[in-house]
This record gives sequence, structure tokens and C-alpha cells, in this order.
Amino acid sequence: MLKIIELGEAMIPFHTVSAAPEIPGRISRLKEIAYNYWFSWNDPAQELFSRLDGGLWEEVYHNPVKFLIRVGAETLERAASDPEYLKLYDRVTDSYDRCMTDETWFVRRFPEYRDQAVAYFSAEFGLHESNPIYSGGLGLLAGDHCKSSSDLGVPLVAVGLLYRQGYFTQRLNREGWQEAEYPIQNYYEMPMKPVAGDDGEELRVSVELPGRSVGIRIWQVRVGRVSLYLLDTDLPGNSREDRAITAQLYGGSRDVRISQEIVLGIGGVRALRAMGIYPRAWHINEGHAAFLCLERIREKAALGVRPDVAVEAVRSNTLFTTHTPVPAGHDLFSVEMVDCYFGHYYPQLGMSREDFIRLGFDEECRAFNMTVLALNLSDFKNGVSRLHARVSRRMFHRLYGCVREDEVPIFHVTNGVHTETWMSPRIKDLMQKYAGPGWNKNLNDPAMWEKVDSIPDDLLWSAHLQLKKELIDFARERLREQRKRNFESRARVEEVDGYLDPGALIIGFARRFATYKRAALLFSDLDRLASLVNNPLRPVQVIFAGKAHPADRPGQEMIKRVYDISGLDPFRGKVVFLEDYDINVARHLVRGVDVWLNNPRRPQEASGTSGMKAGMNGVVNFSVLDGWWAECYNGRNGFAIGRERDYPAEDLQDRDDSLSLYSVLENEILPVFFAREGGVPAGWVAYMKNSIKTVGLQYSTHRMVREYTEKFYIPAIGRGRRFREDSFAVAEKLKSFKEFLRNNWHQVGVSEVSNGTGPVRQAGESMVIDSVVRLGPVWHHDVSVEIVYGKVDRDDLRDIRTTPMSLVGQVGDGVYRYRGSFTLPQGAIGYTVRVRPVSPDFAHRFDLPLVTWAGAG
Repeated sequence: MLKIIELGEAMIPFHTVSAAPEIPGRISRLKEIAYNYWFSWNDPAQELFSRLDGGLWEEVYHNPVKFLIRVGAETLERAASDPEYLKLYDRVTDSYDRCMTDETWFVRRFPEYRDQAVAYFSAEFGLHESNPIYSGGLGLLAGDHCKSSSDLGVPLVAVGLLYRQGYFTQRLNREGWQEAEYPIQNYYEMPMKPVAGDDGEELRVSVELPGRSVGIRIWQVRVGRVSLYLLDTDLPGNSREDRAITAQLYGGSRDVRISQEIVLGIGGVRALRAMGIYPRAWHINEGHAAFLCLERIREKAALGVRPDVAVEAVRSNTLFTTHTPVPAGHDLFSVEMVDCYFGHYYPQLGMSREDFIRLGFDEECRAFNMTVLALNLSDFKNGVSRLHARVSRRMFHRLYGCVREDEVPIFHVTNGVHTETWMSPRIKDLMQKYAGPGWNKNLNDPAMWEKVDSIPDDLLWSAHLQLKKELIDFARERLREQRKRNFESRARVEEVDGYLDPGALIIGFARRFATYKRAALLFSDLDRLASLVNNPLRPVQVIFAGKAHPADRPGQEMIKRVYDISGLDPFRGKVVFLEDYDINVARHLVRGVDVWLNNPRRPQEASGTSGMKAGMNGVVNFSVLDGWWAECYNGRNGFAIGRERDYPAEDLQDRDDSLSLYSVLENEILPVFFAREGGVPAGWVAYMKNSIKTVGLQYSTHRMVREYTEKFYIPAIGRGRRFREDSFAVAEKLKSFKEFLRNNWHQVGVSEVSNGTGPVRQAGESMVIDSVVRLGPVWHHDVSVEIVYGKVDRDDLRDIRTTPMSLVGQVGDGVYRYRGSFTLPQGAIGYTVRVRPVSPDFAHRFDLPLVTWAGAG
């Protein structure tokens, strides 16, 4: 490994090497297992390492590559002659081989697409705690997406950035303030390898930044069958500033951010090409990677394709997933910054500056918006829950002219979590025994999940109590280490041994400490909370964890407040904060608490996958009806905070939600949890079982990836192929068609709407509508004339429906009469007529967002 050290003003290169002990031949495949993150969701594979040396396994933070470098040779020799260890080894290698070679769902379902790669780009990937290139839900979602794609056989190839310092390590000082540390990662001691070119040397690509070229190294990470390629600018040939582009996740200035996104998007496409990978569909996971579309346009422009045609071709097989309903979560760059970084690039696309800026310019923000860029260059778009898609349609309605908000073409695929990664081995053992062998191959089978009811209550409760004990032991050890590091007194260290009562109801609250997530909502009435945590008959305790971005002072102040309250007499040992929330901490929390609390300001939670991880372990969710919980909650699988309504002011919402939180906790949750029959809370276990059943069936990434594949990947592959054929003939035709319509749509109007059957008063009767429509030069076959009707609700319509009208005849030059009918529903009804363009080449109804309403044209 080549490193650079500084001696005075000099930069001195030197080489390092990690010498590992030789692995005996009988267990030589340990190295193969170590270099594939398949181990992260295979419990026996992790046992292969922990059984060799449990202390070292913890010391290297469950990193199998570093483990094999440091483990003693004699330990390996003993294992190679240990019959019990060899039995485990053979079982793991056999399972690994079957994972890598068995026929998969994708091959059975779409055999003709088995070699059609789907590129998945994301700024972060959360695979395992040993590789800290993730900050939260977005990265964990991306990691789980890769894992389920491997299990299902989806031909996914993923692209991200390799951050030398990862996301920051969180430490709390003695005063409770968050301090950020950025340890340097040694990639050569992690489960990844640099990609080599045909000459055997490390493969490099480059991108152009203002005034210079930046080199990029490519690392391959194996995730089961899936390859994840991570891009790294920390190369000796780059300047110090450019080496730091991939230093930190979400760190640095706006210049660093746009540079990272150029490396990810443009560099990522170039990396795939350099490796001979040519995806047939492209998935942009959040707007950070949207520049990949520009590079693909540039490639086509270099072949002589006109830029506007190239845009249609790129759109045809691109999917964009937006993840945030919070405006601040969308990356914005000034036009001046875009000019600085892309001025050299405009001519390569064959575009004028104005045409380029228009691709991503957001009139509302007066800036270049990466989400707008991704929306404009993707034919397929989705949010990550039903409610989030609705919020996204509202947020970006302004981009779609007169299209109704509920018809803005942003659809939804609700997130999921990878079951094998997040479900506890103890719960898996119960599933194996009572749902049957192979249960994990049938995650989409409702009948399989119904077998959860057959698990004896006492066994499920006993498994949960063991997980709860493991969590408490883990939390105490973390708190002890924190206090020792901060040089606190022996008494302060030793008192931790009495923290957290396994007999109490333990609530977990762990997530990013952004203000809208309202971590302190539980503290809105401290006297009331004090009475709950100190009730000897029904005690409540709370474990908090989470990081605030180093630049987010309000988020850090919220952590400080939780810390301060945890030190007050009524709450000491009963409210605790665990530092450095990561996958390992999350694993203990989502398995071991009794209740998973989530109380963001609705509707600012896009999805919220941590509650899914908890739910599939039998931890009961207690959440605002936002994100995924608005879909999952059924009254039997958890508890709801507040109501599904909009508030005129945040303080009103906070007040109502805090009152609801306390009321439900006191009057619904605690009575059920503490009602015991033979030591088992039967009513509570019923909630646990319903939680496992509903979450396991509906919220796994297996369901999610299958949905992405069927709704988007396969249509995108087919659409992309059609648009490429005959030198992009369909793309050229569609571009010309859209241009003609844009130039002539102002001549389209609805000049008459009449009720052809006279007054109709009886619900269920047919109402006939006549309309005269002016189309001017637009051909009548290129439009759909529709009746739009719904129930009158104050000044709006609800339960909107549409029905097409039929052409009756031409009544003038470019003027036509249409007739249609609909069945009259009960109640006050509003109706109108609209005209919109149609084409068999459209990806969806409003691929071209032009619509003319009666009275508006």
C-alpha cells in the first residue's frame, strides 16, 4: 500500500504491507468468505471468525479481513484440526456456494434479462459496521438493496464513493457535547480490493474539475453476487485538495460537495465503462448521483447524437428515487458554481449554457437543484412510501404546469429492510422451528408469516428477554467505556452497573438528530416523565442514540439536552444516551428494546426503516403516522401518536403529539405490557407477533427489490432498448413530437362543455357530456379528451376520476366535437373537461406535462 507522509514541507511516498498468517489449506476459504459481505447477513459465517478468537473479533469491530491479518497462526492451525469447527466451516462454505450458484427468483421470472445489468448509484452504502461509509437511513437502505438484489439474483451493479475518513465517529465529552472524530480507514485491511486493468495495474479513470484533471481509483466490494464499486481520489498524483474529495461523507464546503457528486456521477459512469460494464437501466438513489445522466448524454453526443435526442434516450431507462420531503435535503448549487465546474463541459454535450442550466434550474430556489436535474432526466420516478410520494408530488408540482397535483408522475415503492441482516438469530431460530426450514426463502408468502402465531408465547417472550439482557449489558459497557475515556471518577464508572432495569418497559429512540425528528418530545412534561420512570409497579426507561451533523448546531444542542436530563436525579440510570450510533449499536437496539419510538413532525419522515428492523424482531412500534408506519399500522401491530392531519403551526402539532404520546403510553401501552399471566404478558406478545407478521411480509427489501424490478427495472430495460434501436429513431421521433406540441399547445382549447342529457338527479344514472375542442394544427389522434369529475369538497374536488370522451366529428378547421359519459355518484359532483397529449412512446400519462382545462384555453 502506497502512503504519503509529510516531513517538513516534503511529501514522502512510502509503502506499507499487512502480513497475515498463512491459512491452513483445510480452511483456506476463510479468506474468500472474509472478502464478501455475504458474511454480514450469515450468522454462522460470523461465528467462523468469532469462534476462533472472540476477543479479537470484537477488537477489530467484526472486520473479518483485519481479523485474519491479526489472528495467531497457532489459532488457525488448531481450528484446522478441530472436528466441530470443521463441521461449521463446511456448513458455511456449502451455504456460500449455494448462495452464489443456485437459480434465483430473477432468473426464473425474467430469464431473458439475466445479463442485463442495472446500475445503482448512491452517495453512501451501509453494509456493515466495519465499513463506515454511511450516515443513516439512505446508506442502510442502499446496503440492504444490494443484499436483497444478491439474494434474488437481480443483475445489479452498484457505484458509490469510498470515504477515507468515513462518516465521523461520535464521542460525547464530560459535558455532553458531541465531538466528531475522523479516523483514517486502511482500505487494504477491509473487505475490498482495488480493481486491476488488463495490464495488472490498478485501474484508474479521471474527471475534469476547474483547471485540472482528478484521478480516481476503483475498489470492488463483493456483496453476495452483487459488485459494489467505490471511487477513491486519495491518490499520489492528485493535489492535497483533490485527494480530500473522498475524505469525508457529507463533510467540507460546497466546492467539496459538487466535486464529490461529479466524481460519483461522471466518474462512476467512466469507471463502469473502463471495466467493460454497460448497464441497460440506471437507478439514481437520491439526487447526489444525478450527474451520471450528463455523462451519458456526453457519450451519445460524442457519437454524433443531437443533445436533445440524447436527453430522451437517457431518460428512457433512468429511474430516480427521491428520499427526502425536507427542502433542505435537496442539494442546491448556484449558477455561478455550475458555470465554474461545467463551463468546459457544455460544448462536450453540444449544449448551450442556457440549455444546460435549464436541465436542473429550480425557479423557486433560483439555483441549480440536483433533485430537479434528476426528475428532468428520468422517465421513472418514485418516493419511498405512499405518503412520501404524495408529499413529493406536492413539492415538485411546480415543475408540471397545469397537471393536477395527485397526477404528478412520482410514484412510490415503500422501503424495506434486509430480513437476514436485521432479524436476531434468536428470532430466526424460532422462525426455523415454527415456520419451517426454508422460511427465509419465502418472505413474500403470507401463509408462511401466519405461522408466527404458532410460536408459543413463553418462548417468544423468553427470546425477547435474552435480547433485552444483551442490550442492557452492551449499553452498560458502552457507558463505562465512555466515562473511563472522559476520566470520570471510579464512582461514576461503577454506578453504570446499576443502570437500566430489565424489568422495566424500555423505549428506544435512535436516529439522526435532526430537529424535525423531535428527539426531545418525550421531555415536554418532565414531571410526568419522572413519575413514569420512577413508578415501582410499571417503570419506564429510555435509551437514546444518534448523531447530529457536525454543522448542525441545533441537532447537537438536542443531544446535549438529552444528556443533561439523563444526569438529573429522577432520570439517572433510567434515561441514557449511547454514543456513536452505527450499525452495531442499531443491531442491539432494534432487537432488545420493548418499544421503538419515532415522533417526527408529520409528514417530514420519508419512510423510516429503523422501525421496520425493530418490528421484525417483535419490538413494538410507537410512532407518528408518517412514512411507512402510516401504511403498516393496523391497531394490532403497534401504537400511533397523534392523527393524520395537517397543522397550521409546528407548536400546535408538537403540543398535540406530546399529549397523545403520554396518553397512549400511560393508558394503552403500559397496562398491556405489565399485565402478566404466568410471567408472560400475553396481550403484549400478541402485539409482538402481529408486528413480526406484518413487517416481515410487507417491509422486507425482498419485496421492495421485486417491486423495483417489476415496476421499473424491466420496463426501463425494454424502453431503453427500444429508444436505442435504429440510431435512436424512437428518441428522435419523440423529441420532435414533444417539440411540436410545446410550440403549438397554446392553440388547444375547450370552448364548450354541456350536459347532453339535461338535469340528472339520481345517483347511479349516466350523465352524458358534450364538448367542443379546438386543436389547431395538433392531430386529434395525438390527444386524449377526458371528463374529470369528483365529489365537491368546499373549493376542491376529491375522489377524482377520469373517463375518456369519444370523437363525434369535426365541426370546423381544427375544431372537433367529443362526447362522453360517467355514472353519477351520490352527493354533490363537480366535473370538467380537459385535453392532454398522448403517444405510445410516452413513459406515463404526463410524460409531457401539457394539459388544457375547460375555460383555460
